[in-house]
Amino acid sequence: MKIIIDTNGFMIPVQFGVDIFEELKRLGFNEFFVPEAVVFEIERLIKREKGSDRTAAKVARSMMNMCERIAVTGPADDVILRLATDMGTAVLTNDIVLKRRLAEKGIQIVSLRQKNKLDLV
Repeated sequence: MKIIIDTNGFMIPVQFGVDIFEELKRLGFNEFFVPEAVVFEIERLIKREKGSDRTAAKVARSMMNMCERIAVTGPADDVILRLATDMGTAVLTNDIVLKRRLAEKGIQIVSLRQKNKLDLV
């Protein structure tokens, strides 16, 4: 199964100590995608943030190598919503607003649960 990973999904390993790729594989996902809009957000976080948020963003940048990049830019949430609809993929995110928008479109959502595992919403 296919899944798009949002910016805050890439931050989970540093912030909560959860291996997102192992968890996603456990849930049956084996194709991982990252839009260029998310890559841009993470690069901006690396430049702007300090401390653990900057560290999390740097780790996120290295994890993007395990994903297929999709050359679509624009506001990340809009891009993710459009791609998930067009490609029929799920989305890994903890963003409450994005989750609401995805749910309205019937898109499958994976999110952090109990701060120690990923689960389908």
